[in-house]
Amino acid sequence: VQLQASGGGLVQAGGSLRLSCKASGRTFNYNLMGWFRQAPGKTRAFVSAIVWNTGTTFYTGSVKGRFTISRDRASNTVYLQMNTLRPEDTAVYYCAASINSLGYTHTHTYSNWGQGTLVTVSS
Repeated sequence: VQLQASGGGLVQAGGSLRLSCKASGRTFNYNLMGWFRQAPGKTRAFVSAIVWNTGTTFYTGSVKGRFTISRDRASNTVYLQMNTLRPEDTAVYYCAASINSLGYTHTHTYSNWGQGTLVTVSS
């Protein structure tokens, strides 16, 4: 499966952005879609994930209540709505796909990655 992420940009603190990740190719094997982010000088970290079949969602603690992950089955697209953004949310955001739904917080769970989209939140 190929993943194309988009929607990043520059926003002021308190603002919102919506990231998109469109999957193409052999998508039927993949049951878990995740978003990770990597800030400068830091390792890639889990943000959120969604189980494709059930719609079950997961979030890291720092984004709960501010970010919402969703999926559109018709277009094979996963979204990450990010509200009340903070400067510490600044990072390159990556979407990823996995056949398994266990271990959703670990990068090694995911076999396919998008190219990343930069989110910059100014204070």
